[in-house]
Amino acid sequence: MNEIDIISQGYKELFGGSDLKITALPRSGSDRRYFRINDKGKTIIGAYNPNLEENEAFVGFTNHFVAKGLPVPEIYGYLPGKFIYYLKDLGDSNLYTWLHNKPDISDFSKETKDLYRKIIDKLILFQTEGIKGLDLDLCYPHRSFDRQSMMWDMNYFKYMLLKLLAVPFNERNMEHDFVSLSDYLLETGQDYFLYRDFQTANIMIVDKEPWFIDYQGGRKGAPQYDVASLLYDAKIPMNQENRDEILDYFIDEFCSVSHEDKDKFRGYYAGFSMIRVMQALGAFGFRGLYEQKPTFTESIVPGVHLLSQIINQAEKHVALPELYRTVRSIPESLLFRKLAERTI
Repeated sequence: MNEIDIISQGYKELFGGSDLKITALPRSGSDRRYFRINDKGKTIIGAYNPNLEENEAFVGFTNHFVAKGLPVPEIYGYLPGKFIYYLKDLGDSNLYTWLHNKPDISDFSKETKDLYRKIIDKLILFQTEGIKGLDLDLCYPHRSFDRQSMMWDMNYFKYMLLKLLAVPFNERNMEHDFVSLSDYLLETGQDYFLYRDFQTANIMIVDKEPWFIDYQGGRKGAPQYDVASLLYDAKIPMNQENRDEILDYFIDEFCSVSHEDKDKFRGYYAGFSMIRVMQALGAFGFRGLYEQKPTFTESIVPGVHLLSQIINQAEKHVALPELYRTVRSIPESLLFRKLAERTI
């Protein structure tokens, strides 16, 4: 039985219906598959994911967030034994497509900045209110963004980007820097909801308002990570002035709610930005270089440029000599130079 048949059978089991029109939605970077189900003009989304733990996390988080009044798609039905669930159809417009439909994506107009401020306001609610009463046993694969999670992300970058690009580095010194970075990041508060993949493709735009999806990787963690995910998106050309303006807004609003110290908060931001972009580059390397998916390969060059900008700030706060040296040497890689020629 193929995935469409499973989705159709599950829908009929839960809701009835006979003359269904089911359309597969474009694949993303995961094994989850999404389908739009049209039942006599009414549509909902069906999701198939063979990873039960992820499904349990998404469904459980969603029900919790709906109860908190957060803008997430309501779950209409869940069949864990079939690895499928059904949820509200939020349409096809996300922040990525919304920005790319602008005449000049890099021109952050008042309308764009206003939308980003709305998104930031909702992010802060997820981080500060969403964590309250959340069942952390649902978190997969970890309850918090702990040392092991950080080391996984950094090693993902090492093996899926540096090694696939044949960038030379000293293994022992790099491992030392990874430990130093995780030590540094674990000094700050980890008492908030960390969305984990807070990027433009996961922010839906419905009637000019942001809605949110794909938070099944969420866990307890530091708030700097998610705003870094939003502002350092390799697919979105954003100048530093706009990035700083949105970050300032986030820090002012977040610290007014949480009473965190603004200067300390800002000090850790570069480190979390670095580990977030390293994780993203690992994913681009795995999906693009290893699995040969061009849409991911295209993000490697701008992602490396972003990481290079970030380390200029990070080295003011934490000493990671081998990591900084290696990142700055990536453009010397022959394969990277070939990728750079394609993106010109």
